[in-house]
Amino acid sequence: MGKIINNDIIGTALLDYHSGNYTENINTHSSIAGKDEMELPWLFRTFHEMPVIEQTALQLCKGSVLDLGCGAGSHALYLQNKDFEVKAIDISKGAIETCIHRGVKNAKIQNIWDIDNEKFDTILALMNGVGISETLDNLTAFLNHLKTLLNKNGQILIDSSDVIYMYQGKNGEHHLPKNKNYYGEVLFELTYKNKCSKPLNWLFVSFDILKLYANEADLQCELIKEGYHYDYLAKLTLLK
Repeated sequence: MGKIINNDIIGTALLDYHSGNYTENINTHSSIAGKDEMELPWLFRTFHEMPVIEQTALQLCKGSVLDLGCGAGSHALYLQNKDFEVKAIDISKGAIETCIHRGVKNAKIQNIWDIDNEKFDTILALMNGVGISETLDNLTAFLNHLKTLLNKNGQILIDSSDVIYMYQGKNGEHHLPKNKNYYGEVLFELTYKNKCSKPLNWLFVSFDILKLYANEADLQCELIKEGYHYDYLAKLTLLK
């Protein structure tokens, strides 16, 4: 019997959790780390439960905010409660339904590539926001598009991780895969309640790589905060 596909695994799980039907977490399988688990309570975390990188990004927000890939809406809710004007978007129908149920005032099912006539002071792209570009070849186009959505003195607050440590040997040497354009291009598959997602491309980049591609998009790239496990927060702004 073939796999049963659910095209909105995360949205289905978020709605289950929010409605009190939490019986299991999302299982993940990646080309880099094998099997793992995405704990649903973590997706509903409060500000005080968030990693320092997320807390720092939320504290740096200014003006009108676009919360990109908003998930359950935890970041949007925090900002909304601080009187920010926030638009929360996600391609997951279930995620946006969850956001609305939780009280996010402006939540919309929308692909970032479909926004072309709006401007924001802050674009927030957390939980490895770089990953939305999917591959390194798409990163320049992704950053160029985000740039068109910024007001004059706007900022992009985005995070990622350098996953090169996953390829490190016992003596500190790195054994990088020969069948990949870039070692940070990872293939994910999600499963939840006996259904699975289609394979998903997700990108992780080091800060140096992000800075290089940001400069190609005429964006200034500043390292704001480093996390505890090869992760970091960067701020991208328009070159003066």
